Amino acid sequence: MTPANPSPLWRPDEERIAQAQITRFQSWAAEHHGAPADGGYAALHRWSVDELDTFWKAVTEWFDVRFSTPYARVLGDRSMPGAAWFPGATLNYAEHALRAADTRADEPALLHVDETHEPRPVTWSELRRQVGSLAAELRSLGVRRGDRVSGYLPNIPQAVVALLATAAVGGVWTSCAPDFGARSVLDRFQQVEPVVLFTVDGYRYGGKEHDRRETVAELRRELPTLRAVVHIPVLGTEAPEGALEWSALTSSDVAPEFEQVPFDHPLWVLYSSGTTGLPKAIVQSQGGILVEHLKQLGLHCDLGPEDRFFWYTSTGWMMWNFLVSGLLTGTTIVLYDGSPGFPDTAAQWRIAERTGATLYGTSAAYVMACRKAGVHPSRDFDLARVRCVATTGSPLPPDGFSWLHDEVRADLWIASVSGGTDVCSCFAGAVPTLPVYIGELQAPGLGTDLQSWDPSGKPLVDEVGELVVTNPMPSMPIRFWNDPDGSRYHGSYFDTYPGVWRHGDWITVTSRGSVVIHGRSDSTLNRQGVRMGSADIYEAVERLPEIKESLVIGVEQPNGGYWMPLFVHLAPGATLDDALLGRIKQTIREQLSPRHVPDEIIEVPAIPHTLTGKRIEVPVKRLLQGTPLEKAVNPGSIDNLDLLGFYEDLARKRA
Repeated sequence: MTPANPSPLWRPDEERIAQAQITRFQSWAAEHHGAPADGGYAALHRWSVDELDTFWKAVTEWFDVRFSTPYARVLGDRSMPGAAWFPGATLNYAEHALRAADTRADEPALLHVDETHEPRPVTWSELRRQVGSLAAELRSLGVRRGDRVSGYLPNIPQAVVALLATAAVGGVWTSCAPDFGARSVLDRFQQVEPVVLFTVDGYRYGGKEHDRRETVAELRRELPTLRAVVHIPVLGTEAPEGALEWSALTSSDVAPEFEQVPFDHPLWVLYSSGTTGLPKAIVQSQGGILVEHLKQLGLHCDLGPEDRFFWYTSTGWMMWNFLVSGLLTGTTIVLYDGSPGFPDTAAQWRIAERTGATLYGTSAAYVMACRKAGVHPSRDFDLARVRCVATTGSPLPPDGFSWLHDEVRADLWIASVSGGTDVCSCFAGAVPTLPVYIGELQAPGLGTDLQSWDPSGKPLVDEVGELVVTNPMPSMPIRFWNDPDGSRYHGSYFDTYPGVWRHGDWITVTSRGSVVIHGRSDSTLNRQGVRMGSADIYEAVERLPEIKESLVIGVEQPNGGYWMPLFVHLAPGATLDDALLGRIKQTIREQLSPRHVPDEIIEVPAIPHTLTGKRIEVPVKRLLQGTPLEKAVNPGSIDNLDLLGFYEDLARKRA
């Protein structure tokens, strides 16, 4: 495979390149740390992975990271897993997140938006005051360094305050969105045994109110370690018996006290989707997240005090934590609590307009939904302030790049990014000084030695291989909770290539240095020894207006054969007749290859997803191989469990 795009879709002009923080960082790092002054991003990236210790030292100096106790070395141990970052150092994440309150007290730190789409600001001084008050109350409740504090909360300012107050006292934050059912929440929170639970009485979504008081009561019953429950009345109800009122805990005018903790002290616990078992409880550190997010948000996303940062997310997805870290760069962050498509598909563009977002992040699926629905963002909204539209969750198809370029603005930086909950960051994606090629991520991130490897561990260029990272990143998990010997952590990333992180994605690193993501390698399609990415098939099939969504599975048969069905969820009014079947096959054959054409095309009522909206391939494959439902999937991880009955029935009929 060779890079298919002869010319870029977009190229930053000289002024944008000169003004980018990454350009100024490179000049400064050249002067102070021996970084290459010439050669642009490619040279800077090469230096950042060859001189890893020096690069990360430079990042902490450039962003003025405040170490209350100095570090002995940048990397005490480089081995993976187990890299020891900045041993000896102490600091506090929340202290850095609130620094802008010193200079921009009356400017907005947060813009909160609900389904009315009217932004409501929370100033830096008010955010700092509420964090100070709540941190003092947490201490009075006996919350100490290392205690877990949980939130069953929507994307509202109170969630940000609770996270920062928890970090300020040295506690460990963890959250789930209130659309998660009780079992899904307990699968996560019971692992970490929280001592405090922040809850709402309900939430608003799609123009309706959703009462969650019964679920909260069940959580209280099933979490015996709780010492306190805090009630936030989103729907205006009274606090249940024994619960504390949010307003009472955040009314004091107290300057926050920031517990100075070791660099590798836990900051929060994130969770994998948990489709085939209990979700992995992924622990990341205060210092590791601080420096990784400063690099990612400050250098790669080019965010600063003049920016407004909006990413559509919920508190159950790592992108919410990433969004909150926008505060580290002094940026105003936009918190949207509501349906992504209410009252119409264009909702997120309206929010970007009304909040003056400069970086607007969403899912690739939303971009493609807008394209199919005939949304015209630049015609209907004033998006002059939007410099960058970023997408994640799945690869942005080429048609998505073209649509954003045509329908938003020709001079639009389109940043398709790819990372994972596992590192709460990006392996590859946004670089403000590089061109954008259709269907490609701009480049691997600084300090990230991202490569594509074949099964023997040989690096590949312009060929599909496994996504690996050959050096440690500060935000890699310090451990999994409830994994005392580290075996689950090791097995998740380091079994295939010892000492090297294997993420589980198929990628191509092109000869120009860009990256193409082909989908998950752990649900690999493998026909006649040729590995194929499911994302490539989705991209081709879902261009057809009749196809709302699709799911492709490769199933090894007991007789040595291979069965590859494509399941399609049709758009309203469409029929899976011979004409449509023929067009689907022709599209796949022409845009990919004859080998990609499925053995069968089967209509389904809908496609099942994880609670964070990702198609579930591995559990469906297990069901089609005859695995019973209760063993194939963790029921609490699926958005609509009833949909899986179709695949169970199909497996029985085929057997």
